Amino acid sequence: MWIAREVERLLQDRVARRPVVVLTGARQTGKTSLVRRLFADWEYVSLDLPSEAEQAEHDPRGFLARHPPPLVVDEVQYAPKLFRHLKVAVDANRDRAAQFVLTGSQNFTLMKAVSESLAGRAEILQLEGLSWSEIRVARPGLAVEDVLLRGGFPELIAKPELDAAGFYRSYVATYLERDLRQLLQVTSLRDYERFLRSCALRTAQLLNKAELSRDVGISGSTAGQWLSALEASGQVSLLEPWFSNKAKSLVKTPKLYLCDSGLCAFLMGLASTSDLRGSPLVGALWETLVASELRRRQIHRSGGWEMHFWRDRTNEADFLFHRGGRFDLADAKWTEHPGDRDTSMLLRVSNLLPGGSVRKRAIICRCDNPYPFQYGVRALPLEAADWVLGA
Repeated sequence: MWIAREVERLLQDRVARRPVVVLTGARQTGKTSLVRRLFADWEYVSLDLPSEAEQAEHDPRGFLARHPPPLVVDEVQYAPKLFRHLKVAVDANRDRAAQFVLTGSQNFTLMKAVSESLAGRAEILQLEGLSWSEIRVARPGLAVEDVLLRGGFPELIAKPELDAAGFYRSYVATYLERDLRQLLQVTSLRDYERFLRSCALRTAQLLNKAELSRDVGISGSTAGQWLSALEASGQVSLLEPWFSNKAKSLVKTPKLYLCDSGLCAFLMGLASTSDLRGSPLVGALWETLVASELRRRQIHRSGGWEMHFWRDRTNEADFLFHRGGRFDLADAKWTEHPGDRDTSMLLRVSNLLPGGSVRKRAIICRCDNPYPFQYGVRALPLEAADWVLGA
């Protein structure tokens, strides 16, 4: 079953305009399936194959002679030396678009190679898991609780018969054994798995590296390195706070989010809808799903909106969007019908921002349809969340 991706048109447009397009993202988000479907008439080679990776790394000139453009190179991070030869090939036909599409699941490795060899020549796109709207089109009857537990990995949505817990056990094991060993010299994979689970239990909270390192029994510097590896491999994201020099009391620590709600639920130990309904963690898990949806839409559709959060000693807004001195505010609430208390904090934060600068305020919740609430606040279901990013 093919699930159409919202990024398809953007990817095709960039390929038509640029000589190289790099598609990065976590494992199992659908990069290979997407490029093979959109560029079916291009030659395709995967560096997951040791023989291909060996030639690409040690004989890149011969590799490119054997695989001329237009060419899709999958898992390109396994051959870092290939990038310098790609630069030579591109410069020989600099005005020619649609020469190479490169994919990889290790953002740090890819970005370093691109910045060193393909600067000014490559367009970089990020592919995350399925969005809420993509899931709803593919599985219109899927309940929100099921989406929280299964997450946005395409295989889990396309194959409802798959056991989510088994999928995530395999996913974590593969991540630890393959991506992690390339990114870091980790002496204990068990400690790193505990670190990953500790991050999941702190999703949607302010990042506290001291607590994380204490939980696992590692140094603060090691916790920082491991967190960078999680970011580089697309497992977590950090949301920076909004602050200005005039607002000395504002928090300046980022918030930590896992990128996929299903992986987060698995690491939290939530396996069923009954677990969700009775868990104090469900609010953080819902905010994690909302954050991933807003981040995806902000990157691809926002037209320059910056995504932050607001927090000072007494006030908080889960999401703050800024562009040109104007603000949109949103909170994520695990409720079907927001009440007065759910809107009060947004209104207080609005009053702390410059007069007339706040355009929209929203509570993103489990309501069936969007509707206006009190004092200009709207209640929004997740599929209408980009209202706060509208023109």
